[in-house]
Amino acid sequence: MKKTKKTIKKPVKKAIKKPVKKVQEDGKTVNIFLSGVGGQGTILASNILAEVFFKAGYDIKKSEVHGMAQRGGDVTTHFRFGKKVYSPLIKYGDVDFLLSFEFLEALRYINWIKPTGKILINKQEIYPPAVNLGMAQYPGGVEEIFKKFFKENVYVINGQEIARNLGNVQAANVVLIGAFSNFFPEVKEEQWIEAIKGLLAPKLHDLNVRAFTEGRKAL
Repeated sequence: MKKTKKTIKKPVKKAIKKPVKKVQEDGKTVNIFLSGVGGQGTILASNILAEVFFKAGYDIKKSEVHGMAQRGGDVTTHFRFGKKVYSPLIKYGDVDFLLSFEFLEALRYINWIKPTGKILINKQEIYPPAVNLGMAQYPGGVEEIFKKFFKENVYVINGQEIARNLGNVQAANVVLIGAFSNFFPEVKEEQWIEAIKGLLAPKLHDLNVRAFTEGRKAL
């Protein structure tokens, strides 16, 4: 009887998957950068954003930097929302949306914006101390500079004028939030209004709801 030679099968090594490095961001994180001058209400604006997107079910992170705000220093906020956000800080050149309350404060951060970024600027010039002392010149043509690089993604509105027509120029920040809300059609108007009411005293509700509505129509 002929012996059959047994073939011993070598065990097949399964490919070991290398542990996937947790990426810092999930690809769906939206980066919003706010810039302005102390006293313009940028902090309230960022708080409204936080309230809206948190209640819309997003993970949010924000970081505020206050200059010499009482002397008209710059105030900036990094604001991020998404499925999961791991850091409050936006990387240089990674801003999706710039909301700026003043021309010069917009120009300071132009290099932070993605080529596809959208920009909303308040039509206001606030001269810093160096300009008032004659040590520097306020830059001209800021709107044109932005449009040169970002084309139709640049929007400029006069928040002060709209707020003044409503009876209180201090509501300009909420006018800007109203205009800015147009960038996020997935969030209902009622959600923005609810956030505004939740952050302000009842006596300020009527003015600021009207400011939001007029800003929303201005864009």
